[in-house]
Amino acid sequence: MWLSDFRVVLADQVLDRGSLRIVGERIVDIVDHPVANAAMIGGGLILLPGFVDMHGDMIEREVEPRPNVRMPMELGLRDLDRRLAVSGVTTAYAALSFNPASAYGHIRSFEHTSEVIRALRSMNKQLLVDHRVHARFEITFPKALSVVEELIAEGSLDLISLTDHTPGQGQYRDLERHIEKTAKEKGLSREEAEANVAQRIASKAVPAEVMAQTLQSISAACHRHGVVLASHDDDTLAKVALMHDLGVAISEFPVTMEAMADARARGLATAMGAPNALRGKSYSGNLSARDAHAAGLLDILASDYHPSAILPAVLELAKADPQGLAGAARLATLNPARALSLSDRGEIAQGKRADLVIADDGGVGHVRATLRNGRIIYSDGSVSLPAAA
Repeated sequence: MWLSDFRVVLADQVLDRGSLRIVGERIVDIVDHPVANAAMIGGGLILLPGFVDMHGDMIEREVEPRPNVRMPMELGLRDLDRRLAVSGVTTAYAALSFNPASAYGHIRSFEHTSEVIRALRSMNKQLLVDHRVHARFEITFPKALSVVEELIAEGSLDLISLTDHTPGQGQYRDLERHIEKTAKEKGLSREEAEANVAQRIASKAVPAEVMAQTLQSISAACHRHGVVLASHDDDTLAKVALMHDLGVAISEFPVTMEAMADARARGLATAMGAPNALRGKSYSGNLSARDAHAAGLLDILASDYHPSAILPAVLELAKADPQGLAGAARLATLNPARALSLSDRGEIAQGKRADLVIADDGGVGHVRATLRNGRIIYSDGSVSLPAAA
């Protein structure tokens, strides 16, 4: 079937009145003009590759929408699946943690997180989006190592990020700001907040030799089983160097321009959140994704915690991107696909999967329909395909 007269966003250019033909699950032809007898007429709508989202934190809140209010696993996963499809995401990496000691410990226990991962795996063929698993490995919690190694060996993990949420470094490197934030969110006095933060720092202390062995073990397991490894919240040149030596491929959410530039220089892909890019600032006061993009250092946009921000963020960055919409769209499509070794998707090209987003760019942008493998998985009703197609 042909999709005709769209603004087709290729990897390096936009065809103002382009068309493409899908046979089965693949794109087989692309032309720069409208065609007759097409199954769908775009009339100026944008046709983009489906978004490849390497980091989405939404799954825990879908399974447990309020603290200790647990929904049936199937219901939560289906709700997340639909939310992603509506946002134009066709490949999604659900970010899950193994850290019962965290603020969300009741849903980050070994048992619960493993249950979510295995449920997502077993339901994947029934869901609209291609779901994969991004395990967030807290390096100050080595007890999780054996559980994560087991999941790696059984093929249940696709991406692992090395995280450290100790106050005073990474995302929380501004200790004064973090103490003030803790006091406000928890309703504590200044003294109580300082004590709370100090206790958290102490609880995360790990002997250097244990930390080194943990990092080497998780790195070796990832490389042995072909699991992509990422670092999280890089803030110093020393940390970037350590992550590079461990074989990390992606630096996600770097918090300083210096660390981001060094990661890029070492060959790591860099990722930041679409909400950050859309708003123009980090909610935690760290590096702005727009500033990183303007400096030519940004490779990947991830949903982070808000998948509907991806399209508006792409449209916003397109205003300043040297290659316009084509360049900005790569941040959510081809670049993450390449970084995650997904060679069959991420661009509108012959032979690639027909994972597509039909959108307009009015206001903040609007996803009209999402196709995965040539089949509509979401439509707002304004576009459709004939039943035969």
